Amino acid sequence: MTGVDLGALVLGLAKGVIGSTAFLLVLFIGFCVVLGFPKLRPGGRQTRVIRSLDEVVGGQPTQYLPPDSPRGPVDQLHTPELAEAAARKSR
Repeated sequence: MTGVDLGALVLGLAKGVIGSTAFLLVLFIGFCVVLGFPKLRPGGRQTRVIRSLDEVVGGQPTQYLPPDSPRGPVDQLHTPELAEAAARKSR
């Protein structure tokens, strides 16, 4: 095997690896884009896009909370149990 044959072999191997990698990337990205387009359609009762069970069963449209709204009726960092434990530690 000469240097020319070895160089052609390495070049062919690199072309094959790069070609197959590019093909798989295009295939995967294409599937993600094509299958992601239906998610961009508006939701609602009359559409085929269902984002939640409430959207299908309930009559009210989904209302999203702003990012700074509280996430529940209780602030989990100031529960009575934690306040009691902190009081015991400070004694």
